[in-house]
Amino acid sequence: MPADAREPQCSQGPLLVLGIEASCDETAAAVVRRDGAGRGEILSNVVRTQLDEHRPYGGVVPEIAARAHVECLDFIVRGALDEAGVSLKDLSGIAATAGPGLNGGLVAGLVSGKALALASGKPFLAINHLEAHALTAGLTDGLAPPYLILLVSGGHTQTLLVQGVGRYRRLGTTIDDAIGEAFDKTAKLLGLGYPGGPEVERAAQRGDANRFPLPRPMIGRAEPHFSLAGLKTAVRQRAEAAAPLTDQDVADLCAAFEAAVTDIVIDRVSRAMEMAEDAFGPDRPRWLAVAGGVAANKAIAAGLSGLAKARGYRLAVPPAALCTDNGAMIAWAGAERLALGLVDGLDFAARPRWPLDPEAPAAIGAGVKA
Repeated sequence: MPADAREPQCSQGPLLVLGIEASCDETAAAVVRRDGAGRGEILSNVVRTQLDEHRPYGGVVPEIAARAHVECLDFIVRGALDEAGVSLKDLSGIAATAGPGLNGGLVAGLVSGKALALASGKPFLAINHLEAHALTAGLTDGLAPPYLILLVSGGHTQTLLVQGVGRYRRLGTTIDDAIGEAFDKTAKLLGLGYPGGPEVERAAQRGDANRFPLPRPMIGRAEPHFSLAGLKTAVRQRAEAAAPLTDQDVADLCAAFEAAVTDIVIDRVSRAMEMAEDAFGPDRPRWLAVAGGVAANKAIAAGLSGLAKARGYRLAVPPAALCTDNGAMIAWAGAERLALGLVDGLDFAARPRWPLDPEAPAAIGAGVKA
């Protein structure tokens, strides 16, 4: 344990934790209460998005994101404390995202969290952003491990078996683009706005998904990995062949792309369910949790709902505000770790890459997102 880490003290009593999130393009802070029985309650959840700052560039610019975090973190944290009606002295601990994410934002959030912990004498908790997503179902649905989770966001696409706090088995990952990234790039290719996911979904609602045939990479493969690069390339080729594109062309391409992604997700998650079967006892309910911004896509959500029902799973999807990056999930992950005495030192460094399952074998052909 680092020299300045607090001595672990397992707690079954109520905990009040401040969470700070600044890993990408949302600056967020929240206060969450965890009672002695492990139930959670969100007392505040303040989020400032940076869409306006990044929209002119069609994507997140790391330097702009880091500067925006620095400019507003103090106000966001103060707003979260005021909304919750608490002060620093009332807190049990302070949690901040330490990775994965953009280094500049991670450092800004960590420095703020460490400074508050040092000034207040409260335990500090360095949170893995992916773990926070993975544990959100415990906050919103009271879901206890083991359960299967599909994590789908702009930067990550994974299926994981959640075995407990700090214990995860990665089943599938993307070997190239994340699903959210593929949505954003497709939107940019077709001249739609940013962020791309909602724009593609909106256009797809008035499109014909059968007009442009598109591939479904990896479907039927034994390993439950994802691949989106080939699908994205196929969209570009179809768009070039049909140029100049009309509004209906764009809508049809979006509908075809969304349908292809939905089919891929259903097939890949179905395979992950087969691999996770040994984790559930014969009488234990099987749960599939979904987290990340892409979980808000209605077509994908409907497909997952049908899959869960067909495979005898129950489905847990947090509210949209808790699927995207937020401080509440960081505070909750901090509370879960603090309850187990898992605190961190003030020398904890940012980790732009921080896999939940470091022992998982690399996927064949996988890039940095594996």
